[in-house]
Amino acid sequence: MKYTIRHYLALAACGALIAPAAAAIITVTDEAGKPVAAAMVTQTAARPAPRDTSDHGYQQPGKPEVVDIDVTGFTGNAGTVEISSRMADSRYRVRKPGFRDAVTDAPAGQAEVRITLQAETDPVKLADAKPANAWLGMLKVGDATAKKHFQMQCAFCHQQGNAFTRAERSPEEWSKTIERMIRYGSRLPTDLQKSLPAVLSAEYRRLREHPELITGGVSWKDKLDKTLITEWPLGNAMSQTHDMLIASNRLVYVADNIQDRLYEVNTATNAVTVYKIPHRPDDEPGGLIAGRLKTFPSHDDTSNAHSLAESPRDGHIFITPSAQRRLVEFDPATKAFTLHEIGAGFYPHTIRVDAKDNVWFTLALSNQVAKYDRAADKFTLYDLPARSLKERLTAASIGVMFKLMNWGLPLSKWMPVDWAATGTPLPYGIDITPDGTVWFARLHTQEIGKIDPASGKVTMIPTPFIGPRRLRADAQGNLWIVAFAESKIARYSPATGKFSLFDLPVEPKGSEAPYSLNVDKQRGIVWVNGNQSDALFGFDIKTETWRTIPLPRRTTFTRDIEIDNDGTLYTSNSNFPSWHIEGGQPTLIRVQQR
Repeated sequence: MKYTIRHYLALAACGALIAPAAAAIITVTDEAGKPVAAAMVTQTAARPAPRDTSDHGYQQPGKPEVVDIDVTGFTGNAGTVEISSRMADSRYRVRKPGFRDAVTDAPAGQAEVRITLQAETDPVKLADAKPANAWLGMLKVGDATAKKHFQMQCAFCHQQGNAFTRAERSPEEWSKTIERMIRYGSRLPTDLQKSLPAVLSAEYRRLREHPELITGGVSWKDKLDKTLITEWPLGNAMSQTHDMLIASNRLVYVADNIQDRLYEVNTATNAVTVYKIPHRPDDEPGGLIAGRLKTFPSHDDTSNAHSLAESPRDGHIFITPSAQRRLVEFDPATKAFTLHEIGAGFYPHTIRVDAKDNVWFTLALSNQVAKYDRAADKFTLYDLPARSLKERLTAASIGVMFKLMNWGLPLSKWMPVDWAATGTPLPYGIDITPDGTVWFARLHTQEIGKIDPASGKVTMIPTPFIGPRRLRADAQGNLWIVAFAESKIARYSPATGKFSLFDLPVEPKGSEAPYSLNVDKQRGIVWVNGNQSDALFGFDIKTETWRTIPLPRRTTFTRDIEIDNDGTLYTSNSNFPSWHIEGGQPTLIRVQQR
């Protein structure tokens, strides 16, 4: 990307450039004048520059727009933190558990800012400030099995227990909400569909009336003063920023799942460029699953851009469009898209590229894994074993079923769901170990599996936990898997066939629903998405110890993690719907260790 002098003047004018030579020192104390350590200090533009919304609420495609970033640091033991100064007036928000938020503005160039925090004593406000997991952990919805299935199916795409989900609702309102979630794709057992409306109405009311019960959350003690978090706003409250990719051109790409846009972020200049994923002339709004989002206020999609992976050969980016039977290819050099029709399968999902430049991805609703051989321009689909004849028939007819739903037939109401989610085994995450073996997880069958690329043989392996969602390989070829319904991660050793389980560091125990993880192979750290606790978690493989990084916005639901060469982390706030996010703004999030 080339930038002119005029462009850089525009950068400075909107206050998005950070002056590298100057830093503001923010000092945080309590009411007694004592320093407050591990206070989260977020710097934003006091008067953000207007963003281009001329393309139906989004910026014009292909035209870089510099955005105002948010920068967050944490105070050390002396109660101070340094954050680079802006070329514009700044606003500072300070947040710390047990205290009220404090906000102050500072003019451009002010070198020192002092902020006093007041202790919060109101039990209602203390409970309201807790992350969703603190509420979810105290929610009583039945026995342990019912609770796990509730977490797996009712925290699937959004937090459960945040300010929106714990708000007052009658049983009738909960029943309508659950009905909508079933249409969106939740496989909540029919038994719970019937019992939960009254239970959730009563339980959330009980917790709201007894805020002293909400005492959990996450730790804010892990040397946070070495952490710097940067956020770039992407899309709007109707977006769903899903997976992201650090490309070899040093740009970050983020997929907007329900607006069919690809965001290209230059983290050096804060310029964001939008590319619209092209459609076929006969593509219908909503694609092959149009009936799913028919009541959603605003979506501009026929593809549902989901997951991204880069070719090691030419740097092309491959994107799974979950609402089509195709694969999308994007050339970052020419900005050209190519659409590859698969011709079969349903719901392209998580994607990886192997060392031979074959593109592998799961087909979640047809119970398959696909391989795209780029050299031969050929797709191969691997059928995964079904648990029953009913499941085999359901997977085979999934396309017809969604067409009927698109026509308005309420199949999701007519077809009961059992506790095994029979019919939707849901192959989900996928990765490739150093020896070239393709591994995948099936969310609803409590299994992982592998494919031998040479023979095509599929082997299934039961897991000792519910909800294996996404998985990654470490440098030794071990698999790390999130136990989505059990607030754990698991290590699987292909050499020994043994699993090891590790609880996430949250309170109450078991109150997380980790969506995904990634492995920093160089440093031996497994980074985990804490999508109920507004946090990321790092697990040191050698010492088997945890560290926690709180994230700046409440209702931060993240779905994937990218790791740069220096250990810098990237993720995106992908709560669905995005208007639940604090400020209603989805963001690309970068976490650096200073």
